[in-house]
Amino acid sequence: MSADSRDAAAVSTATYSDRLELELEGSLEEAPAGRRPGVVAGGVLLAIAVVLTAMNLRPAITSVGPLLAEMRGSLGASTVWASILTTLPGLCFAGAGLAAPVLSRRLGIGPAIGLALTVLTAGLVVRVLDGPYVVLGGTLVATAGIALVNVLIPVVIKDSFPARVGLMTGVYTAALQGGGAAGSALSPPLESALGGWRAALGSWGVLSAIALVAWLIASRGAGRPPRPAAGSAPARSLMRSPLAWIVTIFFGLQSFIAYVVMGWLPQVFIDAGVSKGDAGLLLGLISVIAVPISLVIPPIAARQKSQSPWIVGMGVFGAAGMLGLVIAPAFSPLLWSLLLGIGMSVFSLALTVIALRARTGAETARLSGMAQGIGYLLAAVGPFVFGLLHDATGGWTVSLIVLLAVMVTQMVFGALAGRRRFV
Repeated sequence: MSADSRDAAAVSTATYSDRLELELEGSLEEAPAGRRPGVVAGGVLLAIAVVLTAMNLRPAITSVGPLLAEMRGSLGASTVWASILTTLPGLCFAGAGLAAPVLSRRLGIGPAIGLALTVLTAGLVVRVLDGPYVVLGGTLVATAGIALVNVLIPVVIKDSFPARVGLMTGVYTAALQGGGAAGSALSPPLESALGGWRAALGSWGVLSAIALVAWLIASRGAGRPPRPAAGSAPARSLMRSPLAWIVTIFFGLQSFIAYVVMGWLPQVFIDAGVSKGDAGLLLGLISVIAVPISLVIPPIAARQKSQSPWIVGMGVFGAAGMLGLVIAPAFSPLLWSLLLGIGMSVFSLALTVIALRARTGAETARLSGMAQGIGYLLAAVGPFVFGLLHDATGGWTVSLIVLLAVMVTQMVFGALAGRRRFV
C-alpha cells in the first residue's frame, strides 16, 4: 500500500471513530473544535463550581438530624412524620436519579445541573416556611435536586476533566463528605445564633445559591446537546449489560452500609455504654476521615489498570471494624469507628468506577443514572432491615452480622467492578 493510501485510510478511520463517538452521544452532527456539543469546558472555574456544588449535596439531609427533636416539638409532628422525613432522601435519590440522564439529553449537562441547583435552593427555602407537610414537600423538592446532581457530576468529570478523572472525583467526594459533616456539626450553633431551627435550616439555601451562581458562570456556552440524527440507532440498554449490573450492585451495597451506619451506629454505641455525645462524635469521625482518603486514593487508583485491589483493601478495614462491633462493641469504639471510616470511604472509588467503566459522557450518564437510581433504592431498605432485625432478636448482634455479610459481598462486586472493562 502506498503512503498516500495509508494516510487516506488513517483519515478515514479517524473520521469513523469521531462519528461513532458522536453517535453514542446522540448525534452525527459535527462537533465544534475542541469540545463536543453540550459538554462543559474544564478549567479552574469549573473545578471551583464542582467543589461548591458538591458541598451542597448533603447538608440538606445531615442538618435535619441534630434539629429533629426541636422540629417535632415546634410542629407537633409524630414519630411517623419523622420516619418519613428521614426516609425521603433515599427514595428520592432513587426516583429522581433515574430521570437525570433524560434531563441531560434534553437540556445539556450545564443547564441540567443549573436547574437541579435551582430546585435544591427552592426546596431548602420552602421547607422552613410552614407546617409539617410543607417541610416534607420542601425536603422532597430539595433532595430531588440533589439526586439529579448526584448522577450528572460524574458526567462532567468524565467529559471536562478526562485526564484527571481520579483527582476530580476525589476532590468532589471530599467536598461532598465535608459538606455533610458541616451540615450536622454547624446546624446546632446556627440554631442558637439565628434564633430557631427554621432559620438554621433555611440558611443552607445561601450556600446552595452561591453554588448555583458559580455553576451558571462556569457552564456558560455549553449549550444544548444536538438532536439525534433521523434514523440513528438507539443506545443499547445498560439493563442488558452484566458489567452495568455489577457496578450498580457494588454502588448499592456500599450505599446500603452507609445508610445503616449513619442511621443506627450511634444507637449501637449508646447501647454498648458509650455516651450520647461521644456516639455523635464517633459518627462524625467516620464522615471526616473520608475527606483525606477521598483526596488521595482515587487519583492513584484511577491511573492503574484495575481499581480492585484498592476496593478490596479498603473493604478489609471496614470488615475488621464491623467484626469488632460484633465481638466487643465497647472494647474500642474509637478503633472500630476509624476502621469503618476507612472502609466506607470506598464511596469515592464507587464514583470513580462509574466514570472509568464508560467510554463516553453519554454512557457515563446512563451508567451513573442506573447505578445511583437502583443503588439508592437498595440503600433505602438498609436502615429498615437493620432495625427490624434488632426488634426481632432483641439485640444488635444479628443485625451487625448481616451488615458484615453485606460488606463482604460488596467487596466481591467491587473487585469485579474495578477490573478494566467497559459497558
